Amino acid sequence: VQLQASGGGLVQAGGSLRLSCAASGPTLSSYYMGWFRQAPGKERERVADISWRSSRTHYADSVKGRFTISRDNAKNTVYLQMNNLKADDTALYYCAAASMRRVGVMSPGDVDYWGKGTLVTVSS
Repeated sequence: VQLQASGGGLVQAGGSLRLSCAASGPTLSSYYMGWFRQAPGKERERVADISWRSSRTHYADSVKGRFTISRDNAKNTVYLQMNNLKADDTALYYCAAASMRRVGVMSPGDVDYWGKGTLVTVSS
């Protein structure tokens, strides 16, 4: 599976961005999907994840109520809608695929495939 993230950019605090992650190769429907981010000098952290048919989603506390993860298995694409962005959201955002067979929070150790990051910069 090859993952290509896009949609990052520079936005003012309070603004919105929508990230997309397009996959090539096997269908995404058999993978748990997630978004992670890594800010300069910090460890990579999970932002959100979504189960195979979108029945379950999990969010980091820092983004709850502001970010929404979704997927379109027919288009082999996963999205992250980010609203009310804050300066602390500035980071390199990565999409990830995991062949998890349990419903639960996705951790970096679960990830089988990483996409190249897309940079989100929020100016205050």
